[in-house]
Amino acid sequence: MTTQPTAAAEAAPLPYGTPDAPRIAVRGEARIDADPDIAHLGITLTARGTDRRTTLEDLTRRNHHVLELLKTYADAVEKTETGTFTLTPQLHDKGRGERIRAYHGHVHLTTTLTDFTALGELATRLADLDLTRVDGPWWALRPDSPVHGEARRRAVQEAVQRAREYAAALGAELVAVVELADIGAENTPARGPMPAPPGAVMRSAGYGGAPDTAPALDLEPRRQTVHAHVNARFTMTRPVL
Repeated sequence: MTTQPTAAAEAAPLPYGTPDAPRIAVRGEARIDADPDIAHLGITLTARGTDRRTTLEDLTRRNHHVLELLKTYADAVEKTETGTFTLTPQLHDKGRGERIRAYHGHVHLTTTLTDFTALGELATRLADLDLTRVDGPWWALRPDSPVHGEARRRAVQEAVQRAREYAAALGAELVAVVELADIGAENTPARGPMPAPPGAVMRSAGYGGAPDTAPALDLEPRRQTVHAHVNARFTMTRPVL
């Protein structure tokens, strides 16, 4: 049995254009390097002892000390978050039964700074505390940074320019844009976010550190790279071949 095409099917545009209205598919890309907006520090506090209560009290005291220290940098620290807390019994390697040899406690904090002049001094003061590990800094742009929007605009502009050059090579002109899509919006692999690179710290202004603390680290912010990619399809006039 032969079926007649519906009116909607007859009106549907051909996916690759026609000789009178060819299509051009291009990819626009942009890359911008910018100074970071924020820096993150990871802080891990540790306590160990043979008595569970004493280990927990030591860990609580160190956690309180670090939080109080961070509060003294209120103008520089945007937020502080507690990630994980663990208190783990360690059993004897030899012998049977549940004989506990020691207790290990950990608290992990993440603090975000917006004033990089305080970063070096704070990192040094944290690292100078007992059984305290400091990781970072990790530099980043805010999700709503205008740099992201600027990269997307440049990617679109490059796509238009590239399509216009292709059309001109055929003696034609662009007529209209028929599709604009982020990479990944069409089931194609998307480029993931750039990993936060480890950095080194920058020059620090005085924030009233104790006289006997170690000298502040000299840390320089690492510039961030923002990528934007877009797929675009255009129609153009009939080429002059």
